[in-house]
Amino acid sequence: MNYQPQPLTQRYFYCPLCGGALKYQQYDERLRLTCQQCGYILYENPIVGVAAIVFNEAGELLLGRRKGGKYHGLWCIPCGYLEYDEDVYEGTKREFREETNLTIEIIRVFTVQSNFHDPERHTVGIWFLAKVIKGTPRAGDDLDLVEYFPLDKIPELAFPTDHVVIEMLRRERSASGESNLHPDRIPTTT
Repeated sequence: MNYQPQPLTQRYFYCPLCGGALKYQQYDERLRLTCQQCGYILYENPIVGVAAIVFNEAGELLLGRRKGGKYHGLWCIPCGYLEYDEDVYEGTKREFREETNLTIEIIRVFTVQSNFHDPERHTVGIWFLAKVIKGTPRAGDDLDLVEYFPLDKIPELAFPTDHVVIEMLRRERSASGESNLHPDRIPTTT
């Protein structure tokens, strides 16, 4: 997925320290929001998103259908935002439980991707391979339905990076065999 820089749209206008006006100033090759009063630089960093990839015994991928918002009715790998003071693994388990009613064990990081689909909110997503250890699938939080799908019959997806991740899963499955993505045989890393 190639990133195409977009023109900067100013989202913040006042310094969080002194209330002075923020304006973009050039620092080396980067524009940075800088307080015109105290000189504070407001770094606009991406938000961290987390998602868990879970397969059932038949090798089908669990997806959730979004409820509300601009992605209403579209599907995604269950995901959410990491809280500021939260461990990335615990945050992934929490988000997955809130959206699917399932408790998971994280196996390993599958991939990390930059998400540029929302110009208002640049995120970095971390997709983990995981397996269910407890619960019955039931939609919650941002989802109105959760369902397992074969990798070759994926419904319309909400997020472009989920397309990338699912294609990576397809390639991994075809290269190493279906057993590699079976919930009890997902290889771990140390």
